[in-house]
This record gives sequence, structure tokens and C-alpha cells, in this order.
Amino acid sequence: MAKAGKSSPKKKPRVHKDLSGFEMSIDSFGEIHSSLNIEKLNSFLDKNVDDKKLREREEKEEKKKASKKKN
Repeated sequence: MAKAGKSSPKKKPRVHKDLSGFEMSIDSFGEIHSSLNIEKLNSFLDKNVDDKKLREREEKEEKKKASKKKN
């Protein structure tokens, strides 16, 4: 059971300087609302976040290219 008590004032989370003004919320229907365009957010993530799955795929492609050059 949740504690009933004082609710703390909501502080804005720290965000990267490129994402200043970014806010995200979920309404009562479960829909996600964002103050930032999805394309801008995706390009930021592409630049700043390393995707393990893509890294493995790129490594495999590099190995294939290296083996083709040897033959």
C-alpha cells in the first residue's frame, strides 16, 4: 500500500544541452506526448548512443568484406 504523505514539488530533470526544453508525458490513455519532434530525438540518439545490436552487425559486415578482399 502506498504511503499517503507530502508530495514533493516536481523538479525538472537534467537533460543534455542539445535536448533543452525536452519534456515527455503519458496521458490517461497511455499515449506518449513529447515536446520534441521525433526525428530530432532519433538523430540525437543516433549520434550519442551506441547500439550494441548495430555494432555487432557492422562487425560482421567488416569481417565479410575483409574475407572477400583476401580471396
